[in-house]
Parts: sequence; C-alpha cells; structure tokens
Amino acid sequence: MMEAKLHDCIIIGGGLAGLCLSIQLSKQGYHVLLLEKNAYPFHKVCGEYISMESWDYLNRLGIDLASLQVPLIKDLKITSHEGFEVSTALDMGGFGISRFDLDHRLASIAKQSGVQLLENTKVTNVSLENGVHTVTTNREEHQGKIVCGSYGKLTPAFMNQIRSRQSGYIGVKYHVQVPFNKSSIELHNFKDGYCGISMVGENTCCMCYLTTVDNLKMHGNDVKQMEKEVLMKNPRLAYYFSHAKFLYDKPLVISQIGFQKKSCYANDVFLLGDAAGAIAPLCGNGMSMAMRASFLLAKHIPQYLDQEITKEVLIQNYTSDWNKHFSTRIKAGYYLQKLFGKRLTTLLALKLMKNNPNLLRKIISLTHGEKF
Repeated sequence: MMEAKLHDCIIIGGGLAGLCLSIQLSKQGYHVLLLEKNAYPFHKVCGEYISMESWDYLNRLGIDLASLQVPLIKDLKITSHEGFEVSTALDMGGFGISRFDLDHRLASIAKQSGVQLLENTKVTNVSLENGVHTVTTNREEHQGKIVCGSYGKLTPAFMNQIRSRQSGYIGVKYHVQVPFNKSSIELHNFKDGYCGISMVGENTCCMCYLTTVDNLKMHGNDVKQMEKEVLMKNPRLAYYFSHAKFLYDKPLVISQIGFQKKSCYANDVFLLGDAAGAIAPLCGNGMSMAMRASFLLAKHIPQYLDQEITKEVLIQNYTSDWNKHFSTRIKAGYYLQKLFGKRLTTLLALKLMKNNPNLLRKIISLTHGEKF
C-alpha cells in the first residue's frame, strides 16, 4: 500500500481566512491541503463589506479589485428603531463584493497556486500522534505537520472540547435590487437587532441582519412575519423591504451565532477568522479580520515548518500577534453589540453621536486596522 502523503499544512474550511492562508503558504513553496465541506461557488451569510485596509492585500493575492469595479463605500448612515438618523464619512472607507464571487475567485487562485483543494469534504475528526496530525473526513484520512481551522462561526463536532453553548442569535441575508446610494453603507436598528445594507455589485445590494432566536420564535419561526412585524417598524427598513426585488428564492439563514471569547489555538489546531473570534456584524469588518489573521499566520507557520522555531514558540508568537491586532476590535464590538438593538439605548447613543461626531468616528476606528 502506498504511504499517505504528509502535507505541510492542512486547512479546515475554505472561507476567506482559509483560502487566503492556503494561497500564501503555497506560494512560499509549502504543500497545502484545503478541505471545504461545500462546492464553489456558494453564498454565505455575510455583510459583504470590506474595509480598505484589505485592498492592497487582496490585490497581492491576485484579485484585481479595480478591474472588477467594486462599489467604493465612503459613508455610514445609522438609524434608530423609529428612524432617527446619524451619518458620518468613513475615514478609511471600504468596498462591497459578493462572497459568492470573491470566494470563488480565491478558490481558483488557490488551485493555480498549487493548493490541493478538496470540495464537498467534511472533516469528522482531528488527532495528533508522534507529532503528526491525522484529519479524518467523510472520504478518507489525511496527514499533516500542522492543522489550521477556519471553519467559521459555528464550532464543528470534531472540536467538541471547546464547543460553546448555543447562542441566542440568528443571521439572515438577502441579495436585493432597490434604489440605493452605492457609496454608502447603512445600519438600521430594530427591536433586538439591526440590519446592514450596502452595494456589492452594479445593481445588487446585500441586505443582512442579526436578531435573536426569541424574536423569531415570537413570530412562529416565520422569517417573513418577523420582518413585517418587527424590522419594518423602522421606516427605512419598511421602505427597503417594500420596494426591493429579492434575488434569492428564500433567505440565507444561520443560527447559533455567538460573540463570546474564543481562542486562536485549541485542540492542537491553529484557529483564524470567525473560528478564533467573531466581531459583531454591526462593526462591518469581520472579513478584513479573517484576511489579516491569515496574513499573520502565514508569517509564523513557515518558521515552524523550516524548524527555525518550536511549536510552543509558534503558538506564543501567533497568540501574541492575534491579541495585538484583534482583542480591542472584538471587545469594542462586544460592547457595541450590547448597546444597539435596544430602543432607548440605541436612540440615546445615536443622539450622543450626532452631537459629538468625533465620538462616532473614534468608535469606528476601534473596529478597524491599518492597511497590511
């Protein structure tokens, strides 16, 4: 029997973080196996706004954003439940792009870069013995020197030692066609939730909202009924839901979303993206965080593979870097998450921000980083 190939790095999850990490490591000459449970292209529940901090990075990976003519986003508008509005310019700005398109393009670049990408492959177990990881999937086993997890917000069963209790949040996403200012991103609050809207294409907006499971249960687990009786109490959301042409047959929904503190290393697996820690969606910067985490890890892993540092030092270095770049963002997002969605606190906060525009810009800066 032929001996199984020992991969330099096995990455579980082919979202933004996993794809970007695989491309960087493969371009450095390492053999990378990337395992994705779905088949590209596919949609994901995601706000699809990326801050400009990631523009140069994506271009270096091979995504020519200028030629794609992605919508450039320069302004932010926030409303309370009743429609009280505050707006500001975004100092750094951002752009919109569909995950359906972006992930598919990155997957093609990964294959061209030499990444062994297996789609429709679900991981069921990860074990470590004598310094070699064995990753078991629904198809076969694979062995690697190091394993990274970029499986997203939901912790899979094979990471059962760190699985958190179920969260009380759900996310819902649509692509719609509706009159909209292409240079803006809007955040509209409603009872126990908020909805973000921004352009992701010439005639397409991403409309994605977060709310509680209880909100849905109170309306018979009927998303449309909840939207009518809760979200549309906000006059701006009433306008969008009434005038939009919905491009999906049904909404994309994800449940058990959590924003509790996680770890960037657990069960002998290096974690990145939402698997390591998710920023509240209202901060609109989870995609940049995922890509930056891959950028950081792609600098540290080669030192270990080339036997320049021990695994213990690799863990220390990555953890230190991760905390340096993300702990403040996640903490700020956590407190903003608590602030918005409640009628009175949302209204008071927005009035305070309207009277103190520098405060709003300072809060935004806490959830964004420098270009990399």
